[in-house]
Amino acid sequence: MASSSSGLSTGRSTSSKLKSVKLLEVLNALEEEESGHSREEIFIAPPKNAAGDFTDEDSGDEDGQQGTHVPGNVLHAFVVPEDSGTGEEEEDDLELQPATKKRKAVVEPQRIWTKRDIHPDFSSWTATDPHMEDLKSQELSPVGLFELFFDEGTINFIVNETNRYARQKNVNLGLTAQELKCVLGILILSGYISYPRRRMFWETSPDSHHHLVADAIRRDRFELIFSYLHFADNNELDESDRFAKVRPLIVRMNYNFRKHAPLEEFYSFGESMCEYFGYRGSKQLPAGKPVRLGYKIWCGTTSRGYLVWFEPSQGTLFTKPDRGLDLGGSMVVKFVDALQTRGCLPYHIFFDKVFTSVKLMSILRKKGVKATGTVREYRTERCPLKDPKELKKMKRGSFDYKVDESEEIIVCRWHDSSVVNICSNAVGIEPVGLTSHHSGAAKIQTQVHQPSLLRLYQEKVGGVGRMDQNIAKYKVKIRGMKWYSSFIGYVIDAALNNAWQLHRICCHDAQVDLLAFRRYVACVYLESNADTSSQGRRSRRLETESRFDMIGHWIIHQDKRTRCALCHSQTNTRCEKCQKGVHAKCFRAYHIR
Repeated sequence: MASSSSGLSTGRSTSSKLKSVKLLEVLNALEEEESGHSREEIFIAPPKNAAGDFTDEDSGDEDGQQGTHVPGNVLHAFVVPEDSGTGEEEEDDLELQPATKKRKAVVEPQRIWTKRDIHPDFSSWTATDPHMEDLKSQELSPVGLFELFFDEGTINFIVNETNRYARQKNVNLGLTAQELKCVLGILILSGYISYPRRRMFWETSPDSHHHLVADAIRRDRFELIFSYLHFADNNELDESDRFAKVRPLIVRMNYNFRKHAPLEEFYSFGESMCEYFGYRGSKQLPAGKPVRLGYKIWCGTTSRGYLVWFEPSQGTLFTKPDRGLDLGGSMVVKFVDALQTRGCLPYHIFFDKVFTSVKLMSILRKKGVKATGTVREYRTERCPLKDPKELKKMKRGSFDYKVDESEEIIVCRWHDSSVVNICSNAVGIEPVGLTSHHSGAAKIQTQVHQPSLLRLYQEKVGGVGRMDQNIAKYKVKIRGMKWYSSFIGYVIDAALNNAWQLHRICCHDAQVDLLAFRRYVACVYLESNADTSSQGRRSRRLETESRFDMIGHWIIHQDKRTRCALCHSQTNTRCEKCQKGVHAKCFRAYHIR
C-alpha cells in the first residue's frame, strides 16, 4: 500500500518525535499537503472502546447524512503503520503504543557468505489431496460450496448470539436461520446491484422496486435484524483483543477455510485491506483525492487466491512479535503453524520485503518450510553483495549472489528496471532463464537473464492480489456504522471467493464466472428462504425471471415426492434454485421460455 505510507510520512513531518498518531491527525496533515498522490490509503486500528458495549449501537448508516462522516471513536483510533518491520530505515516510524525502554540487542553469530549456488535439503512435493477428490465426487452446487464455510453450525451460532444480544437490549428478536439466510442473500446481492439507499430495494416505485428482495423479507424486519447482528457474548469479551466482538467468527472461518483448502505446495502471504467505508464514505480532500480508510488484514492464500488463513492487524496491541522477528515476520510464522495443522509438508511460502529477513528464512527452514521473498538490504545480515550503484552501471540482467554456509540461505541482487534484492532458503540461481524486458524509449522487447528464484517468485507471489481483485469486483455494499460492520462484509466476500475457487477446481464441465456464482447463491437464499406466511403476503410467490436466466440451475434429489411443475406428475427431484419439483426429462423444457 504505497500511498498509505505517504500519509504516514505527512503525519511524521508534522511531529517527527510523535510516538503514536490518530486518524484525525493524519487526515488533517493530508488536507494541508498541497502536492500528493491520486489516492491515499490509510490503515486504522479498531477504536479503543472496541470491546465496549455502546459501540454496538448504530450511529447511522450509509443512507443518512452521517454516511460521509467518520464517527468520533474512529477518528481517534490509531493509525497502523504500513511497514510493520523494524530497522534502520524505520527508526522514526509511528508506533501504536508509547515508547518503551530499548532492549539490548541480541548478539548473533556472524554468518559466513560464500559465492556459490544453494544446495537445499528439502524433500520434494508428493502430497495428494483426498479431501478435494471427495468434494469433486459430491458435485456440490454453488450454494453447497458456500455452505462449506457458512455451515449449519456457523449459521446457528450467529442466530444464537444475535438473539442473545437482542435479549440483553430487552428486545424479543426471535431470529431464525431462515431469516438470517435471507439477510445474507441481500448482502450478497448488494455487491452487484447497488442502490444509493438500501431501502430502495423495497420501494414500490417501478424504477427501483426489487421483487426478489421485497418478497423474501420485509424492510423493517431486515433493518431490525441487521442492527442487532452479533457474533460474541458481550459478557465474555477479551478486553486485550480489539476484534473480540468478531473473534468467534474469525476462529470459525479460519477453521473452515483451512479444512476445505486445496492442498498445494505454493502459498502467498501478504496484506489485504478491508475498507471502513465504501466509495460514498471516503473522505474527500480539498485537492480531490479520495482517502480510503480500512483495517489491515494479514492473509495467507494459495497461489490462485484461495484464502487459507487471515488475521486482522492490531499492530502490537494484541499480537506480540517473538523469536527475534518483527510483527510481519511473526505473522508469517503464525500462518505456517496454521498450515502445518494439515501435516508437516514442504510448503513453499512467498512474500514481499515487508516480511522477509534472513532470520525468518532460518526459522522457516527449521520448520521444514520453503520460503522466497524480496528483502531490504538491512535485513540481509551484512551479505557482501555488489553495491547497487555499481550493479546499475552493468547491463540489465546482471546479478550477484551469496549463500550462507551454515543454513543454506541465498541472497541475490538482480538488476532489471531497478535493483531487486531477493532471499530464499529453497530456490537458487540455476537454471538461469531469459525474460522479456520492454524498452519504452526504443519501443522494443529485449531478453535479459533472470535467476531461477526470481522467475518462480514472480509466478507464485500474487495470490493475495488475486483474492483482493476478486473481492473488489462485487463486494458487499450494505453496511452500518458499527466499527466492525465492513469487516463482516469482508468475511462474506472472502467465503464467496473461496467457494468460487473450489467451484473452478471441482466443476470443470459446468464452470460459471464469479458474478454468476454470486448471483446463484443470492437468488437461492432469497427464493428458498422467503417468508410466505406473513399477513398480507402472497401465499404463493410468483415465479421470478431467474427461472429463465440459464444460470446455476441444478437438479437435486428430494426425500418427499412432489408434483412436477411442468407435467404435474409425481417426482422425487427438484431444481435447487427455483425450489420447484421437476423431472430430469422436464428440466430443460421448464427453464426455457
